[in-house]
Amino acid sequence: MSRKGQLTPQRKAIYEIVMESTDHPTAAEIIERLNKRGHQFAYATTYNSLRYLTEEGLIRELKLEGDASRYDSRTEDHQHIVCRVCGKVDEVFTHVPAEWQRSVAEETGYVVEEEHILVKGVCPSCSSKEK
Repeated sequence: MSRKGQLTPQRKAIYEIVMESTDHPTAAEIIERLNKRGHQFAYATTYNSLRYLTEEGLIRELKLEGDASRYDSRTEDHQHIVCRVCGKVDEVFTHVPAEWQRSVAEETGYVVEEEHILVKGVCPSCSSKEK
């Protein structure tokens, strides 16, 4: 049985919201989407479920800009780019060079286990508005 099959109804509903989202929603946005579907989960249930799904490796928690974490259904290694104008978050699948990771390890003495690079810029939509 897959891990998804072992989820409580609340966790499954939250998982489905994240899996259907392409915009990396915050917990508040997930709660809003749950409410639109007729679910009325307590805030603690939502936050605990997001933590559980993250710990199980079913989703990723992103700590990007601002205070609110965002949630990503794509768990494979990738980076993110954030529009500094509208806040849109997109995925980047360009690999971080191994020599950069080695250099970071040599400079800091850390054993690099994973990396998350955040790139900032202006998205195509905002860029066309600025012209």
